[in-house]
Amino acid sequence: MLEGIVLAHPEHLTVSSENNRAIIAKDGPRPGKVGLVIGGGSGHEPTFLGFVGRGLADAAAIGNVFASPPPDPIIACANAASGGEGVLFMYGNYAGDVMNFDMAAEMLAMDDIEARTVLTTDDIAVEDLERRRGVAGNFFIFKAAGAACDTMMSFDECERIARKANAQTYTMGVGLTACSLPQTRVPGFDLGAEEMEIGLGIHGEPGVRRGPLASADAVTDEIVDKILAEMDPEPGEKVAVLVNSLGATPLMELYIVNRRLSQRLKDRQIDVHATWVGPYCTSMDMAGMSITLHRLDGELQAMLDHPCDCAMFRAG
Repeated sequence: MLEGIVLAHPEHLTVSSENNRAIIAKDGPRPGKVGLVIGGGSGHEPTFLGFVGRGLADAAAIGNVFASPPPDPIIACANAASGGEGVLFMYGNYAGDVMNFDMAAEMLAMDDIEARTVLTTDDIAVEDLERRRGVAGNFFIFKAAGAACDTMMSFDECERIARKANAQTYTMGVGLTACSLPQTRVPGFDLGAEEMEIGLGIHGEPGVRRGPLASADAVTDEIVDKILAEMDPEPGEKVAVLVNSLGATPLMELYIVNRRLSQRLKDRQIDVHATWVGPYCTSMDMAGMSITLHRLDGELQAMLDHPCDCAMFRAG
């Protein structure tokens, strides 16, 4: 897979000479710039590979399917991304990722490269704030951090904006089928043909409710109600929207969800600044979708609108 993506996007990507699981932006790292390194297990494409490029991530460390990358490719990414101003690590809040990225940071410190970590925790299906997972909202959180780094902000400012973006990002999804791993080709859990699970994680982690399959409007309403209850927006606030496929759900169904979502936001007098619809954080062959709202102020809107040019995503 890694060989194939570099061959498909040679103008954007290269492979580190230190480790073939470290994918580097050709036009990203440069002296005086805070480096941004993202990463995690494969199977979520275009997360993480698709967000490597000028204006977003400088490098991505890639693990096996649904498995954290080991420290070596993380270190290779950091070495490539380091411009002398520190390296920001960003990834979802999963135990394996935390352990391996922390090990990499300790090893980099011995070479006088400072690495700081901002975990993504946008999945509101998990009530415990400390255990919240990073899911499709990575899209907006990485975008904000990448823009801050690209505009040559200080390390402290890049970290602050990354944390701010994470705090203003809210995601919840629904699973309609289980996914299966390539090595087993066996569904990871049991879900009936006429069942759905609200709040399902991107690796098949349990959600908040399992019940009969419902219409797109009804499912959207349930998810939006939960997001808005936590977000508690005031009339006139501005958001960016992501309606994300978990892999097998087609654009037709996602646009139906977006239609209902737009109605609900209009009813609450919430202004939609920008919308993305499609597969941005997938789960192999899982059917289902997630909705993400990213609350914007002037600073976060500027980060969102800042140009980036990646293999699978462009903006600005």
